[in-house]
Amino acid sequence: MSEQFLPFSKPCIDQATIDEVVECLRSGWLATGPRVKRFESDLAKYFKKEVSNTLVLTSATAGLQLALQSLNFQPGDEVITTSITFAASANTIVQAGAKPVFVDVELETRNIDIRKVEKAITAKTKAILPVHFAGVPVDLDAVYALAKKYNLRVIEDAAHAVGSFYKDKIIGSFGDTQVFSFHPNKVMTSGEGGAVTTSDANMAKFISVMRFHGIDREAWNRNAKEGSQHYDVIAAGYKYNMMDIQAALGIHQLAHLEEFIAKRTKLALRYNELFAGWEELMLPQNPDYSSRNSWYIYAPLINIEKAKITRDEFMQKMKEQNIGTGLHYEAVHLYSFYQKTYGYKRGDFSNAEIISDRIVSLPLFPDMTFADQDRVVTAMRKIFKG
Repeated sequence: MSEQFLPFSKPCIDQATIDEVVECLRSGWLATGPRVKRFESDLAKYFKKEVSNTLVLTSATAGLQLALQSLNFQPGDEVITTSITFAASANTIVQAGAKPVFVDVELETRNIDIRKVEKAITAKTKAILPVHFAGVPVDLDAVYALAKKYNLRVIEDAAHAVGSFYKDKIIGSFGDTQVFSFHPNKVMTSGEGGAVTTSDANMAKFISVMRFHGIDREAWNRNAKEGSQHYDVIAAGYKYNMMDIQAALGIHQLAHLEEFIAKRTKLALRYNELFAGWEELMLPQNPDYSSRNSWYIYAPLINIEKAKITRDEFMQKMKEQNIGTGLHYEAVHLYSFYQKTYGYKRGDFSNAEIISDRIVSLPLFPDMTFADQDRVVTAMRKIFKG
C-alpha cells in the first residue's frame, strides 16, 4: 500500500519546543529544577490556582494515587467511580486502600450517570471519582451537590480534560481536586507526566512531600547554590517527581493548548458532518448543559447490527487500509482482577458494556489534515458500504 500509516494520535511538537529541550540538556539540569517550577507556575496561572496547590508529577496515575492516599482511607471505605475509563482510575482507588464501587454511564456522553450515583452511596462511601470522558465535562453541579449532601470528597479524573470547560469555568479552576494527564496521546504532552490541582492545602502538602521520597524539601531547594544537602524524611514516599526535560515540553505545549483544542474541535465537528446519517455509527455527543469539550478522542460506537461487523473486525480492516484506531476503553469491571476481587460480572452495567463492546477511537490530532480525515471516512465507507 502506497499511503503511509495514519496513526490515531500523534503529538504536535514545534521547533521552539525542541529548542527548549535541547537547551535543557545543555544546561545540565535534567531532573526537577527551574523548568518544573516554571511549568507549575504556568499551569497555576492557566487554572487560576495558587502555585502551591498546582503540582506536576510523572503521570496522572501518580496524581490520582497520591490525591486518594491523602484522604487516609480505612478498611472497608468506598469510592464511587465509572467503569468506562482507563484502569488507572480504579487501580489507584485500590492502591489507596479503598474499594472501587462502579456505577453505569450515560450512553450518549459516556460519562458517569449522576442519577445512579446517589443509589450507590452507603455509610462507607468516602469519595466520588468522576471521569471527564474524552474531554466531555461531567455534570459537576450535580456531583458537588451530592458531595455536599453526604459529606464526600470529589477527585475529578480530568486526564482527558485539560482545557475543557464546565459551563463558564475551566476544569481545574474550581471544585475539590482535579488530576490531568500529559501522556503523548493526550490534548497536550510532556512526554509522560501529569498534574494535580486542588483547593485542599493539606492535600497539596501531602503530594508535594510524597512525590519525592517523603523528603521535606525538593531537590530544587537542596541542590541550588543557596540550598543545603541536609534533609529529613517525614514519610515513606515515592519517586513521582517530574523532570525538567518533561517540563521543557510541557511549557510550550501549554502555550499552544488553545490552538490544539481549536484544531481538534474543527476536525471533530467535521467528522460529525461527514458521518451524518450513517446508521453504522453512534456518534459521541456533548451534554445539554453549557460546556467546552477538549476532544481528546473522537470515539463513536459501531452499530454492530447495522454494520454487520464487530468493533474488533472493523479495527482490523482499518489497519489493512493503513489507518490506526484506538480502543478507549473496555469496561474496567470486566477485567479479571475486578471480577475475582469484587465479584463484578458481565450484566452489571448495561450501558458500560454496550460502549465497551462497540467503541473505537478514530484518528484525531492537531496536525491532521482534512485530506487525512477524508481518507479515514473513505476507508470506513468502503468497509461499511462496499
